[in-house]
Amino acid sequence: MSTTQPKTRVALVYGGRSSEHAVSCATAAGVMSAIDADRYEIVPIGIARDGRWVLGGADLAELALARGHTPEVTGRGDLRLPLATGDRSLVDVGAADTALDAAGASPVSALGEVDVVFPLLHGPFGEDGTIQGMLELGDIPYVGCGVLASASMMDKHAMKGVLASHGLPIGPFVTITDRQWCTDPQAALDAACAMTFPLFVKPARAGSSVGISRVETREQLEAAVEAARIHDPKVVVEQGIVGREIECGVLQGRGHDAPRTSLLGEIVVESGHGFYDFDAKYLAESEVVLSCPADLPEADATRIRALAAEAFEAAGCEGLARVDFFYTPEGEVLVNEINTMPGFTPHSMYPQMWLASGMSYQDLITELIELALARRVGLR
Repeated sequence: MSTTQPKTRVALVYGGRSSEHAVSCATAAGVMSAIDADRYEIVPIGIARDGRWVLGGADLAELALARGHTPEVTGRGDLRLPLATGDRSLVDVGAADTALDAAGASPVSALGEVDVVFPLLHGPFGEDGTIQGMLELGDIPYVGCGVLASASMMDKHAMKGVLASHGLPIGPFVTITDRQWCTDPQAALDAACAMTFPLFVKPARAGSSVGISRVETREQLEAAVEAARIHDPKVVVEQGIVGREIECGVLQGRGHDAPRTSLLGEIVVESGHGFYDFDAKYLAESEVVLSCPADLPEADATRIRALAAEAFEAAGCEGLARVDFFYTPEGEVLVNEINTMPGFTPHSMYPQMWLASGMSYQDLITELIELALARRVGLR
């Protein structure tokens, strides 16, 4: 009689409708290449830009992000996860070119149950509480933060409100809503210009530095707002902070233990980029240095790690998050943002910080999956 334990079936969901589709595909390639294959069976699920769920393939090169190659989820099919509690069966309700059955419906192909979902989605329609809410409806375990933390941390305006309400230090900012911009754009520009230049104009609900502009004068501001509004009608304008960009990885504690924090990392943009933009994050080969552990006085490093854990709990995060800080020459520490699904390729800062802290990329993936399986479903 065989004593071999069945593998845990992990649905890796990637792609999505946001402008970070390609980044999500690259993240999936990284996780697929490193996951413990003796312990987990991967069920790759790609979400096309039109929202269709399709069964993914095993060609990791097609999912890689590089100069000259932008990965894209393609293919036919229509995968569905159940919304009824107690049923985790993944089904394909039929490819678009499949003949209809006698009843006039596309044939259904059962693909078996999944034990846990790992949503490797960045940006709106994935990282923002939407897929988390769907999985909650079906009592399906999943990696990462729940609905509220995912939604509020995706929205930079809401995030700053949560952080400030818990007494965490943040920098000056102004939010420009769609109604404000359409009814009185000059008032919105005046409010932003009351801050000290340079300013950073950002879509409120986007990541990976998509749609962000650095603005030096009022004359540049209107165009920057319009550029951000391509990605989100709600825009946040932040005052530029003179200082170093320091990041901290946070992992949920096991059981009721306190959150765990990694060694700190620092982003150093050496040349060619005015700030840590999309190209610097994902395509640059030598202009950007990710330094870990960051060279900081021990007392300040300890303070930043404590603030990272405090921010994680204030936001109600679960699983993982990366907390980004500004560290000024005077030693002031400001929380910039919390990312509930940070960059997660093997070379991204979050895995690199945990690697420097003694946890390999594969072990980090395993830890996140096991945390998700140990967490109860429903209200918690």
